[in-house]
Amino acid sequence: MGIEIERKFLVVGEAWKQGLTPERLSQGYLNRDKQRTVRVRLAGGAAWLTIKGESRGATRAEFEYPIPVEDAEQLLALCDGPRVEKYRWRVPHGGLVWEVDEFLGDNAGLVVAEVELAAEDQAFDMPSWAGEDVTADPRYFNSSLASRPFKDW
Repeated sequence: MGIEIERKFLVVGEAWKQGLTPERLSQGYLNRDKQRTVRVRLAGGAAWLTIKGESRGATRAEFEYPIPVEDAEQLLALCDGPRVEKYRWRVPHGGLVWEVDEFLGDNAGLVVAEVELAAEDQAFDMPSWAGEDVTADPRYFNSSLASRPFKDW
């Protein structure tokens, strides 16, 4: 079974951007309920279908499969709610790669950093630009941002 263990933090400032180039991501949701989400994502000329289970702390089941870009474009047309658009920056820090998402459109102004861990209790070096821990706050789930964007909070 695929497992994702991920912590999520609000981002403070822009020091993390220095010398890095982002990737543009566009994603939509075929299903968004408490038990599972089914996401279609386009990024950098590639596409994926991802199924995630219900979060338990920082852990949840995750299954991700590459799919043809043409299929992803057709599946995105079937998604409920608007797409989530963002720039993703991969920021190395403390031996891990942090993914910093700078949201666009109705979620503009929101910047969130995620770090994947091997275990929920794994120790890691917190970067100076990582602020409040929002791992357990469902408002910050990308699937939630598709239906209740940051501009409406």
